[in-house]
Amino acid sequence: MSTDRYSSPLSERYASPEMQFIFSQDKKFRTWRKLWIALAETEMELGLSRDGQPVITQEMIDELKSHADNINYDVARAREKEVRHDVMSHVYAYGQQCPKAAGINHLGATSCYVGDNTDIILMREALQLVRKKLVNVIARLAAFAETYKDQPTLAFTHFQPAQPTTVGKRATLWIQEFAMDLEDLDYVAGSLKLLGSKGTTGTQASFLELFEGDQETIDRIDPMIAQKMGFDACYPVSGQTYSRKVDTRVVNVLAGIAASAHKMSNDIRLLQHLKEVEEPFEKSQIGSSAMAYKRNPMRSERIASLARYVLCDALNPAITSSVQWFERTLDDSANKRLSVPEGFLAVDGILDLCMNVTDGLKVYPKVIEKHFMAEIPFMATENIMMDAVKRGGNRQELHECIRELSMEAGRRVKEEGLDNNLLELIAADPAFGVTLEELKETLRPELYVGRAPRQVETYLRDVIRPLLDANREALGLTAQINV
Repeated sequence: MSTDRYSSPLSERYASPEMQFIFSQDKKFRTWRKLWIALAETEMELGLSRDGQPVITQEMIDELKSHADNINYDVARAREKEVRHDVMSHVYAYGQQCPKAAGINHLGATSCYVGDNTDIILMREALQLVRKKLVNVIARLAAFAETYKDQPTLAFTHFQPAQPTTVGKRATLWIQEFAMDLEDLDYVAGSLKLLGSKGTTGTQASFLELFEGDQETIDRIDPMIAQKMGFDACYPVSGQTYSRKVDTRVVNVLAGIAASAHKMSNDIRLLQHLKEVEEPFEKSQIGSSAMAYKRNPMRSERIASLARYVLCDALNPAITSSVQWFERTLDDSANKRLSVPEGFLAVDGILDLCMNVTDGLKVYPKVIEKHFMAEIPFMATENIMMDAVKRGGNRQELHECIRELSMEAGRRVKEEGLDNNLLELIAADPAFGVTLEELKETLRPELYVGRAPRQVETYLRDVIRPLLDANREALGLTAQINV
């Protein structure tokens, strides 16, 4: 690793080797060569000829295939310094290795034939890796939700204690957002098409010349290239490039995943502050250089940090799409080279962190119960009042009495730092006619979580387990995080 120049943290710290390979030079230029082979094969199979003789022979195709993977980078780099054109530099380099096919390679095509088609191919492959990791995050959270479906906990609205829920039910809220992201991903990935080979302004004029105006033959070019490259179809119309709205749709999927991960990581960070839930913390891990006792939620914080990067990055393709002029302008190129790969690298790192965190998420039921019992007397006052009315009390008088007692208990907690003694105050008031023991019996946490356990069971059974069963082949991933 070079230490005298900038290197991207996305490569050095966050993204997996698998995602880095998808956007590597090797993958890119090997894909260019596969596309050139597909074009040459298509032209040969469609009978491209001159003066009754085939223009492209099987010998030429075989020569191209024999050098499909061994990129002569030194030749391409030297040539690019001369001509300042990356595609033509690689056309030249390929031709140096394949002298018999040099004259027919890239025939009828423009630079976007290899550039844009490769971008689509790489985005689709990257989406499949993201999908696999997303399914594994959902699976880990489903197991967590199942384990803690009955564990009562305070719910929060505005981060103020509210009607209780369960730890497992809260996890289903995280799962549902990731499941929505999976739906979006599948839709967008399933709609991706190749650009095909449509020429400099999308009119296929060059092929009209090559095939001497044979429209029916030209109609077969794009479908044949798509089939050779593993796609169902090409976009039916284009300028020189595929619509940059495609990049917008893809990166919006990444941004959706980032938003879901950010929300979950924020919840975990807040719960770790309360000491109710804790992300994995390794035996030798250091939480703070100064405060040795600290156990900072650094992985959840990193999820949030990377997620914000992706959410901002989503603006790049949207703006680029909106400012493309007519059939082609080149102010997309530098931006695309950064925004799309780095969006994928960041989301890849986010999902690895999500897998790691959710795989080792630790719950502290005793702390949860302590917080629960400190707040539940306030939440139980309506039930206590109704029971007292049933025993002959006056509803309005009891309501005023509970209001005054609640304010006194709240003052004691906030101003004096003492425990909530609302139950003792109510038991001591003869208007309620109830003992402290009877009151405590009504405060069992499981009585206040509503249908949360049932909702978890139903959601996992009807929605998530069928999803995971349909994606069994994707399960079992483990995440390696660098720091």
